[in-house]
Amino acid sequence: MKTNWKLFIILLIASIFGTIAVFPYTLTLEGSVLQNLQVPLYVFLTGQIIQTTTMFAVVILIGLFLAKKVGLGLPILEGWLEGREVKGYLKSILGISIGLGIVAGILITGLDYLFSFAGATINVAQASINPPVWQGFLASFYGGINEEILLRLFLMTLLVWVFFKIKKTSEGKPTKTGIWLAIILAAVIFGIGHLPAVMTITSLTPIVIARTIVLNAAGGIIFGWLYWKKGLESAMISHFSADIMLHVIVPFLVLM
Repeated sequence: MKTNWKLFIILLIASIFGTIAVFPYTLTLEGSVLQNLQVPLYVFLTGQIIQTTTMFAVVILIGLFLAKKVGLGLPILEGWLEGREVKGYLKSILGISIGLGIVAGILITGLDYLFSFAGATINVAQASINPPVWQGFLASFYGGINEEILLRLFLMTLLVWVFFKIKKTSEGKPTKTGIWLAIILAAVIFGIGHLPAVMTITSLTPIVIARTIVLNAAGGIIFGWLYWKKGLESAMISHFSADIMLHVIVPFLVLM
């Protein structure tokens, strides 16, 4: 099965953009840690770009290869590269993608509020290092692009393929059970993947760990469903919309 190299290059360039866009947000959150670097900051950031680009080149390549085998993909970009009309489909997914992204943002905010009653809040710890809204906006591109490539195109697709190899439908397709298991597992791993970032701003207690996994998995399940039903572009739009809610709109409302 041939790799769509044009699609590969588009996604790789997008992942590089997302990596650079999140730098201001990361530098604000981890400023005290970065002050202890043994190398100049520009050298460190260049190394990060090279390392991230190499990693995403691998995961994109694997993700695109396996996605074709299990019926997943990027219908808009693939259609556009093949010269097909895609504006109609893009318009058809915008509403549900943005809408579910807003729902995810509200759901995460609500769950965070509930966890605060159990003492699992990091707002106090973050109070002195809250990134400005413009940094939150730029960081949202990393969530919408890089995290969806890594967690949905690569990880969820890989899990769907593994479950597909174990059991498939009579038509030779992945089972719904296998897809849902992949969605949930990828979402949980997505939550676990946020723990290192949380460690930089607060202590990891059992309730803080639970909060981090639950809050991020809630969004991950929504994005995974959209990837399955509508394509990766839909999951990207939804994730970006959720991050705009969490990193731009909510902080802006708090400051008002």
